[in-house]
Amino acid sequence: MKNYNVAVLGATGAVGREMLTILEERGFPVAELRPLASSRSAGDTLNFKGRSVPVREACEGAFEGIDIVLGAAESGVAKGFAPAIRAAGAVFVDNSSAFRMDPRVPLVIPEINPADARLNRGVIANPNCTTIVTLIAVNALAGLSPIKAMTVSSYQAVSGAGAGGPLELMEQVKALGKGEAARPEVFPYQIAYNLIPQIGGFEENGYTGEEMKMQNESRKILHLPELLATCTCVRVPVVRSHSVSVTVVTERPVSVEEAKAAIGAAPGCRLIDDPANRRYPMPLNTSGQDTVFVGRIRKDLTNPNGLALWCCGDQMRKGAATNAVQIAELLLER
Repeated sequence: MKNYNVAVLGATGAVGREMLTILEERGFPVAELRPLASSRSAGDTLNFKGRSVPVREACEGAFEGIDIVLGAAESGVAKGFAPAIRAAGAVFVDNSSAFRMDPRVPLVIPEINPADARLNRGVIANPNCTTIVTLIAVNALAGLSPIKAMTVSSYQAVSGAGAGGPLELMEQVKALGKGEAARPEVFPYQIAYNLIPQIGGFEENGYTGEEMKMQNESRKILHLPELLATCTCVRVPVVRSHSVSVTVVTERPVSVEEAKAAIGAAPGCRLIDDPANRRYPMPLNTSGQDTVFVGRIRKDLTNPNGLALWCCGDQMRKGAATNAVQIAELLLER
């Protein structure tokens, strides 16, 4: 098998470091690994396959000779470097939101729409982490009957806000245990022992940008331009793995038994659904791996064509780094 020169843009961040781990775990055929970051991190080293690899400053000339760039930087950085990446002849698999809704850029979950990756013009977008976890859980239902609408509530871990999220949660727990005040910095309010029903800025319709991604990205990935989705995103005091409550309305009624069989056989899913023995998905069980756990599957009591379910998935891995590496693997197949 041919080996490929791979760059990771934003390699020193939480998602960038996770990408290095996933590349190594999955045995991606790397000839040269080129970690790229800001000038502040240039000269640092990162471990890859038992050796230290120096971090280089991200600049326009840093992509020469690279085949695939995995993007783990913010949107502005991704947009700024995309022309140089394409000019170097590399394919840019970007985890930011910069290109997700660009009609010229495929938005890909490999278990759902792998063929879209082959339509790229040098850039492929990685979906939002909550969108990935949710669609992996419900996509099998679309094979039984077209999905018409979804009502979604997400319970998103603090690590979704970056490396500072878990640190702030732990510091607040420690401070409150001593009778001291909790100081919010990463989040607008105390997150320890609390829920914050806002992720992202509010738009004119009263939904946040994070919430609107569920409808906009799902339509593109599932090729369902008329899909309706309403979403509420909540930050919760959980360190890792997002949890999602979903009610799916399909064109025809789908039985619980049909749904369980389809989801249990779907790629990327693991059915954990045994309420009598208190077995259901929880974020603790999904952290550190790439499968989305799905359970609590039951009929919606308000709509005969509706099913309710609960799912959990590691937003750092399948929701970001692993999905990006899987997209890169699709390029190898081509």
